[in-house]
Amino acid sequence: MTLDTNGNNVSQAGDPAKRLLTVTEARALMLAEVPRLDAEVVPLDSAAGRVLAEGVKASRDQPPFDASAMDGYGLRSADTPGMLNVVGESAAGHGYGGRCESGMAIRISTGAALPDGADAVVMQEDSRREGDRLEIPATPRGQHVRPRGGDFTAGSELLAAGRGLDGVGLSLAAAAGLAGLAVTRRPRIAILSSGDELTVPGAIAGPWQIFDSATYGIAGWIQSWGGVAHRLAVEKDDVVAIARAAERGLRDSDLLLVVGGASVGDHDHARPALLRLGLELLVGKVAVRPGKPTWFGKAPEGLVLGLPGNPASALVCARLFLRPILERMLGGDPQAAIATYRATLAKPLPANGMREHYLRARAELNEDGQLVAYAFEDQDSSLISVFAAANALIRLPADAPALVAGAMVDVLLLDGL
Repeated sequence: MTLDTNGNNVSQAGDPAKRLLTVTEARALMLAEVPRLDAEVVPLDSAAGRVLAEGVKASRDQPPFDASAMDGYGLRSADTPGMLNVVGESAAGHGYGGRCESGMAIRISTGAALPDGADAVVMQEDSRREGDRLEIPATPRGQHVRPRGGDFTAGSELLAAGRGLDGVGLSLAAAAGLAGLAVTRRPRIAILSSGDELTVPGAIAGPWQIFDSATYGIAGWIQSWGGVAHRLAVEKDDVVAIARAAERGLRDSDLLLVVGGASVGDHDHARPALLRLGLELLVGKVAVRPGKPTWFGKAPEGLVLGLPGNPASALVCARLFLRPILERMLGGDPQAAIATYRATLAKPLPANGMREHYLRARAELNEDGQLVAYAFEDQDSSLISVFAAANALIRLPADAPALVAGAMVDVLLLDGL
């Protein structure tokens, strides 16, 4: 990048669509146009993986009564130690209908309601029973009693809006008695790729053709990120055909994702096709490697994100831009989706150029629990096999100096360690 005497980036004056934007600038411009989607109510058993559109509050205390934490006997602590009379039973789901008076004990099961008047439970193993007579040791008030509302109380917020629903969250919602939850509608992403060189997997490829692959990987990520992906047919290098397909995709989606056709070659027709549909270009190119041709804009019928055609470039930029866009649509925190971690570099790296560089890498915890990042030797933007072996991206800032082994770097995780 070219800097003036004050250290400012000269390339960043004027229309953002014509400037070479940093990753942070480009992402901010994109997110400013992305709305949170509306909500829908789904049954509890269909809510796994969804994002809460509304917080969940408790309608009653849990447990709704003082409950026994053990199998044993409910009694009055003031009556211990001593001999008591067993007068009844409180089982889970079937409480004792009377009151525990002085000198009484009630047989009780784990989870059963503590009878009125009782204030403690003695374990079965700590008592000695003969018929209906029970010998009890000294027992403090509250022993083995789960108090009413010990888990949560009526009116308390159990789950906040924006939370992704996993098994634990669903269990908590079920404990509150909810049969359905208000969740954000899944973002619908239409994916359009183009190029005479592409054919679909399973077809007989021509001598100069390759199989369309990036869109399948991105569609898989979209599903795992909470969206719904719809892959459109691969279009040929024809502006009119691409425009027709894009129009259909915009009509039925929350975002049209265009893969390929966005560079400056004679056969790159994606942007001209979208301009026919009234596209307002907001991001024209990004100072990122790989992925400089990434672009973004809004058409009258919706938002459009354009990614490079090389598979690794498309996947890197999907992680950098599409992932936080989906998070914004779902009502989550886009910044959390792009959070980086500090890691120790396993091998030296050369100095970086003017574009922020994301290197495919393997990140692992060493025996000391420290995160170590191994950058792959070949970072060619067409190599999917390298990407498949990676679980992280090493971020090198623009104009970063050469780094020695042991230097600290930022890594963006692709999946778990």
